[in-house]
Amino acid sequence: MNKIEIMGVLNITENSFYDGGYYNDISSSVKQAKYLIEEGADIIDIGAESSKPGSNPVSSEVQISKIMPVVESVREITDIPISIDTRSADVIKSLLKYKIDIVNDISSLEDDAMLEIIRENNLSISLMHMQGTPKNMQDNPKYNNVVEDIFKYLKDKVDLCLKSGISKNRIIIDPGFGFGKTLEHNYTILNQLEKFSQIGCRVLSGISRKSMIGNVINKPASERLYGSLAATVLAVRNKAKILRVHDVRETRMLLNFMDLIVR
Repeated sequence: MNKIEIMGVLNITENSFYDGGYYNDISSSVKQAKYLIEEGADIIDIGAESSKPGSNPVSSEVQISKIMPVVESVREITDIPISIDTRSADVIKSLLKYKIDIVNDISSLEDDAMLEIIRENNLSISLMHMQGTPKNMQDNPKYNNVVEDIFKYLKDKVDLCLKSGISKNRIIIDPGFGFGKTLEHNYTILNQLEKFSQIGCRVLSGISRKSMIGNVINKPASERLYGSLAATVLAVRNKAKILRVHDVRETRMLLNFMDLIVR
């Protein structure tokens, strides 16, 4: 099985759907980053703006005040690739001195200044599909053909990056599970995830503990580990190359097991 990277989630928020409020200070955030690394994370994804359905935007100033001291402290102990989960070019600009690696932009370059910052600083970009905004994305999502519509959206965004001088190996694409999708949409995407690899970029799967799991097994986020792992198996079989997860150790064990049995 080709190399699959695990992106460990570090939410410095008060209201994220699973771990909101757990790591809302520097000490607990850095401790969690160390834990994620020890458990087998290849990338740490740090964000200070919840994007769960119904959430409100967080100002760049607030995001910077929360993220900067954590990134600074994490950089003092490791050179692991750091991804910053933000829609704000100002947030990225403020963190460049800490040698961040990836911009995880759920708005796919909605901030006009983001593209140039990524290109000039040789950063990687994760482009995600979202219908609407976190505030309204789950109101009534509709598509002509969910997979084809998202494929075209991501292909257009990739083409924009390529034209600006960002190479394909620095572009990641994410169909955006749960971001403006019904339960049926989500599982249609998961079952056809391999199609997105035709764009020629690494595909990121962000399924971990989401409501698309909970609505099937009828469990809260705290009890969705096994459902998440089952969905992850399908994502891996369908060519996902980056797994954004809360449960790094269990996901690493799963990948090791799949390495032994998948031929």
